[in-house]
Amino acid sequence: MTADEQKKQVGDAAVAYVKDGMKVGLGTGSTAAWFVKAVAEQVKAGMKLTLVSTSIQTTQLAQSLGLVIKDINDVGMLDLCVDGADEVGPGLALIKGGGAALLREKLIWEQANSCIVIADAAKHVATLGKFALPIEVEPFAWKGTVNRISDVLIEFDITMMPKARKKGDDYWITDGGNLIFDVACGAIHEPAGLASALKSLTGVVDHGLFLDLADIALIGGPDGVKVLHP
Repeated sequence: MTADEQKKQVGDAAVAYVKDGMKVGLGTGSTAAWFVKAVAEQVKAGMKLTLVSTSIQTTQLAQSLGLVIKDINDVGMLDLCVDGADEVGPGLALIKGGGAALLREKLIWEQANSCIVIADAAKHVATLGKFALPIEVEPFAWKGTVNRISDVLIEFDITMMPKARKKGDDYWITDGGNLIFDVACGAIHEPAGLASALKSLTGVVDHGLFLDLADIALIGGPDGVKVLHP
């Protein structure tokens, strides 16, 4: 079974948690896209849902499938958010943000009563950190912010420095107008401590450590979908 087949597998499986009348957050990325497509099929079949999106990319996909996306400010608390992850670690600690939508994703996750992460088997890891950790940074005075980030990383025995994400020769700009820096941590042994330290830095908008947010993980694989709990 290919990774893409596993992604479709969990995207389809997640629809079982969606009930008529729910307010649902749609995640971002290649795995979440399968969930969006599955939701579109349910809506076509008559299911009534109020939908919000975690990114411009997802909004465009949803609208191309005939879905109506509402402004989160007009919707309030959500019943459910379903999204992918770049890594799923112990206790359902996650690294997200490979698609540079981490801030909007986290805002939607924080506003949902329940969050489901969907991923292919390769994303399920024993220790977070092989996937580079994204950090979203305010562009103004970003060099000073990166210096402060580097100091924090050293405190957590991470020697690799933040690297600006680019599209060609230009800096990658997020939906929120910020920069993204990726850190090839290798291994993150203290996710909670690192998350707190990074969040405390002036100039850091947010980071890709999603801790204590996922209620369920659906992991695809050749033996079917595994359901994991924290």
